[in-house]
Amino acid sequence: MAYGGLKGGWVYFMNNRPHGIIYTGVTADLIRRVYDHREGKIEGFTKRYGVKRLVYFERHDEIIPAITREKDIKHWRRADKVRLIMLENPNWDDLYDGLL
Repeated sequence: MAYGGLKGGWVYFMNNRPHGIIYTGVTADLIRRVYDHREGKIEGFTKRYGVKRLVYFERHDEIIPAITREKDIKHWRRADKVRLIMLENPNWDDLYDGLL
């Protein structure tokens, strides 16, 4: 199943190592966006801290609800983000290869 070109939006968490930094993002094209993070093509926080591992993602039928969800999550405590990751990906595996 291809994840990139579907209509809608994606909220995702990236990190630099298991239980490390958690970056929260939103995109309309998950595969391309994660690829860009992994290749260091996105300047700023993720490039500076080597945030290259996809550890969580969720699909939304429309981009606006995805953007709203991402904004809400950015206000969460770290413990709440960790809890969400642990529910879906308890080993903090890099999920990128499973998208292809």
